[in-house]
Amino acid sequence: MQFEIVTIFPGFFQGIFENGIVRRAQAEERMKVEIHDLRQFTHDRHRTVDDRPFGGGEGMVLKPEPLAEALASIGIKPRAERGPEDAGTQVVLLSAMGTRFTQSVARSMERLSRVVLICGRYEGVDERITELYCDRELSIGDYVLSGGELAAAVVVDAVMRLIPGVLGNEASGEFESFGVADAEIESAMDGVPRSQHGSGGLLDYPHYTRPAEFGGLRPPEALMNGDHLQIRKWRRREQLRKTLVNRPDLLEAAQLTAEDRKILKELRSHQATGE
Repeated sequence: MQFEIVTIFPGFFQGIFENGIVRRAQAEERMKVEIHDLRQFTHDRHRTVDDRPFGGGEGMVLKPEPLAEALASIGIKPRAERGPEDAGTQVVLLSAMGTRFTQSVARSMERLSRVVLICGRYEGVDERITELYCDRELSIGDYVLSGGELAAAVVVDAVMRLIPGVLGNEASGEFESFGVADAEIESAMDGVPRSQHGSGGLLDYPHYTRPAEFGGLRPPEALMNGDHLQIRKWRRREQLRKTLVNRPDLLEAAQLTAEDRKILKELRSHQATGE
């Protein structure tokens, strides 16, 4: 899989993709990241990439010509001119005005062969670039960043770790926050100890490791006795509790069983009484 990032700050990415799983994935040629300096596609001595917005207002807007040239240099055609050979490529504008980037979006992008990320800056990008070239507009959260570079790094990391072979343990991408439900976990995962649950859109459960005592606290007894069924039940309850406390909005779309709903009813009752 190939990621291409168009930015006015190529130096921003020095170091970010040279550590950890991203570095290993590139070394193993499972994915590739290329950075393109937008200022290389300007034609004035000041290397101007922005201008004042039509209609007035604060800030500056990234000009369409350099962006169009940058995209053309890597073989990206306007959407209206693309053919079947371009089906595996997606052009993404990173912007506070985009739809929210979620784990399900990351999963849909993992099936692509090439992702081109345009890093917005200043007040934004000339809308004609969005209309002519972009397949989607994404935001990583309900806040405004100085530019799309941080968002691009987030998208690359989230999508990259879903590529087969990138994670040391293939099950790691299934059994985690925002992961798939048990029913959707591939049969290839049958060897994974069934003390674990697929999250089905919920948050992950708490984790503990050695030492067995720290700061006067011990892990829950349910995790210490080796009973996979008991561990599984505890973890599911904790998934539901964590989600109810930290992200109750996720419960609306989560895949819940009748037993899950019963546990949630108990948790809400305890929450209401302050227990």
